Amino acid sequence: MTAWTARDAGLVGCRHCTQVSPLGTEICPRCGGGLSSRDRTSLQRVWAWALVGVLFYIPANVYPMLITSTVGRAQESTIVGGVIELFQHGAWGVASIVFFASVIIPVGKFVAIGYLAWIVRRPHGHSPGQLLHLFEVVEWIGRWSMIDVFVVAILVALVQFDLLATINPGIAAVCFALSVVFTMLSALSFDSRALWDQIEAISDE
Repeated sequence: MTAWTARDAGLVGCRHCTQVSPLGTEICPRCGGGLSSRDRTSLQRVWAWALVGVLFYIPANVYPMLITSTVGRAQESTIVGGVIELFQHGAWGVASIVFFASVIIPVGKFVAIGYLAWIVRRPHGHSPGQLLHLFEVVEWIGRWSMIDVFVVAILVALVQFDLLATINPGIAAVCFALSVVFTMLSALSFDSRALWDQIEAISDE
């Protein structure tokens, strides 16, 4: 059974305000945004933003996230190193949250975005509803990827005792924040309407 899409019905939806207009309309009558049935440059931007996000995620795990100075002695902690220290101190809950937000979520987003961008290039036969749910999860979960950066910001603001103890953010905090932003831009660049095209191609065979 062929999927019935807005393009088949002679309609095009605005990705900004969701206003539906006749196919061929170039400017949305509600918000003034540009209208197009499919974004032909979507995948190029998705791969570009995702690649930059991965490149920044690597130093985010290699370089220190926190630099703790106690009585003149400096100690650097990476993301994984901080998680291990939390486990060693018995803070299982906090360590699990940091590990999930800083490792599992970012890597999962890279895999999910790459999978969606790869699968829409050819007939795939998967349910578009399931793929759309995956895309919505990637978009929704992006807001929680900044937990590690928020924790660093709170610690830096609270722990400032001059010579006794100070906490400063490392270069990894900046890299991690940029990686999250670029990954979110990659997800926003994905044209989810393309998921239906390959379903149509399979149905028409």
